[in-house]
Amino acid sequence: MNSEFIARLRKQLTEAIDVKLSGNYARYFKEPVKFYGVETTKVSKIARKWFSEVRLLQKPEILDLCEELFKSDFNDEAFVASAWSYLIHDRFEESDFATFERWINKYVNNWAKCDTLCNHTVGAFIEQYPGYIEYLKKWTKSENRWLRRAAAVTLIIPAKQGKFLQDIFEIADNLLLDKDDLVQKGYGWLLKDASIKHQQEIFDYVMKNQKVMPRTALRYAVERFPADLRKKAMEK
Repeated sequence: MNSEFIARLRKQLTEAIDVKLSGNYARYFKEPVKFYGVETTKVSKIARKWFSEVRLLQKPEILDLCEELFKSDFNDEAFVASAWSYLIHDRFEESDFATFERWINKYVNNWAKCDTLCNHTVGAFIEQYPGYIEYLKKWTKSENRWLRRAAAVTLIIPAKQGKFLQDIFEIADNLLLDKDDLVQKGYGWLLKDASIKHQQEIFDYVMKNQKVMPRTALRYAVERFPADLRKKAMEK
């Protein structure tokens, strides 16, 4: 079923291409990227439509389908795979973490793939199995820039809810002096969203590290602060 199913999905994605978008996505990335040129909202609709069939499969078959989509290197297909893997979060087991980690290592090669997979699929897994945050902390030491970014962006949604604050600080500490601007943006974003529920704690953290935190990370981290606190944090 897999090859025939994916062929039909790809046909629909091809039919949804907007020629005005084709090639335009590249300006948002430093590295080469592959896109069909389908609007993101349309990709989401297609993913949900096809999930009505996908959900009837056994979980290993669904994960295999997702992996086939990731292999193509098209961002549009990676977005579908990320949507499907998230939509089966009620079936997650601890053993699935190794699959998600492998996907990041093998197939994630730009910030959009990283964030789409990690914000939702990996983030939902961590909320169910919070002990695996220790693995995120190990990712911060990886040579793979996308694993390091993933360590931060996986916790974006829980951070908005006020969860895992001490773990967020540990991850930020580990990434604090990272030279990669996309990693800096990742942990800065994490701190920014943690400030929704913990403004004072995040402000204190930023001020403590103000003199060494890269400017890129600092700008992201303070975005949600009131103007006076933002100004104070940026003075260095």
